[in-house]
Amino acid sequence: MTTTKLGSDLYLDLLKKILTNTIYEDGTLRHEILGLPSAEHSSAVRAGGGDWPVVAHTMIGRTRLDNVHECLDRVVADGVPGDFIETGVWRGGTCIFVRGYFEANDIRDRRVWLADSFEGLPEVTGESHQFDQDIKLHTHNDVLAVSLAEVRRNFERYGLLDEQVEFLPGFFEDTLPQAPIEQLAVLRLDGDLYQSTLDALTNLYPKLAPGGFVIVDDYVLPGCKEAIHDYRARHGIEDKLEPIDLYSVYWRRAE
Repeated sequence: MTTTKLGSDLYLDLLKKILTNTIYEDGTLRHEILGLPSAEHSSAVRAGGGDWPVVAHTMIGRTRLDNVHECLDRVVADGVPGDFIETGVWRGGTCIFVRGYFEANDIRDRRVWLADSFEGLPEVTGESHQFDQDIKLHTHNDVLAVSLAEVRRNFERYGLLDEQVEFLPGFFEDTLPQAPIEQLAVLRLDGDLYQSTLDALTNLYPKLAPGGFVIVDDYVLPGCKEAIHDYRARHGIEDKLEPIDLYSVYWRRAE
């Protein structure tokens, strides 16, 4: 696909609108974590990624999609090498956007990696982080579990399933230590839980190129937040955490 800059911008803006479904404005499923009932579409809530959409392909909202876009623009402009990975992909919408970004900008030397169990979140045990035990996210796997087949179909619907898209099915502790990823430019964490977040950082942060970005979708959750600070303290990471919205943060790895 060869496009002008204007054509590329229009395509990516439309892609965001479709992925968040602000065009047909689907409603929201009951959101047990935030204590919200099923409801009609709210533009403000959807923009902030504050609901569980009925049919939209991402739940992160426009603000966080714009952040992904900005990080991609910066690593491309600055020549930061490496791929994109998201750990925890739900219906695949964020990664579909990234593959669309590569297509719109004729980028052929970067891949999009999707790491997910594709079976929902792991069941917590008595040894799990206390907040993970309290929140019991696995009890919402009827909403949060999306199969690999469905995510692949979603990519196909956008015409974006090809050799630049790689899937890592399984729990992070099993798949990430042996993932055949050489280098990353953007690492997006969306694993919700303490251990899932720590597993992703432990195995993937060393592969992040200087100048690359870490995006933390679930920083609002105490378990995830603690994992971030534990890892950063353990490895002496002092790069500034920047807020994205009420739920998430990101930082750029020092050059």
